[in-house]
Amino acid sequence: MPRTPENNRALAELLADPVVQMVMKADRVTEQELISLIDATLSRLGAGSKDRSALKGARSARDYRPSVGIMLLNRANQVFVGRRRKANSGAWQMPQGGIEEGEDPRAATFRELKEEIGTDRAEILAESKNWFYYDFPEALLGKGRHKGRRGQRQKWFVMRFNGADSDIDINTAEAEFSDWKWVSLSELADLVVPFKRLVYLSVLEEFHDAVEPFAGSV
Repeated sequence: MPRTPENNRALAELLADPVVQMVMKADRVTEQELISLIDATLSRLGAGSKDRSALKGARSARDYRPSVGIMLLNRANQVFVGRRRKANSGAWQMPQGGIEEGEDPRAATFRELKEEIGTDRAEILAESKNWFYYDFPEALLGKGRHKGRRGQRQKWFVMRFNGADSDIDINTAEAEFSDWKWVSLSELADLVVPFKRLVYLSVLEEFHDAVEPFAGSV
């Protein structure tokens, strides 16, 4: 398929998409292999730049609820996880929550900590370079706050907890968790629900250099 400036721009946007990057990483596909596959497929279909743009637009940011995720580390080099209310016993996760209209993601991290664990005694150590995406399972689509959304796009932060365990109170006004604990970073991927696991693995990989001085190798 002939390459035009428009084709190349569309392809560059596709390769930069965080969802595409995560899928490539999970499937161990290189950029060149993906480019070759796309070109071969579109050539067989007789497709042009319009079709490639449609492929890129299949996942629009508007379909994903903007939110923050928080990797909260304590002084013992462990990470906070909470068990979701009204969920199965294995539904553990790090704090996360939606970004309000016009709200700065950094400000959202402190608000979410206060709302979910009852304290915001923490400092930001690192922020993810890109947004991480995940799709909701079919059982959640169209329900409650997930209505009209395909999933979530998250800006992740590593934060150092400066308080004491006694400062943590998950029985907040809008409680998200029924239980909580500190765990090692190596346990995270096994604790989280399957549809969030790829995001957690990607977050751990991106933050490796940021957390290593504090939490050791992940």
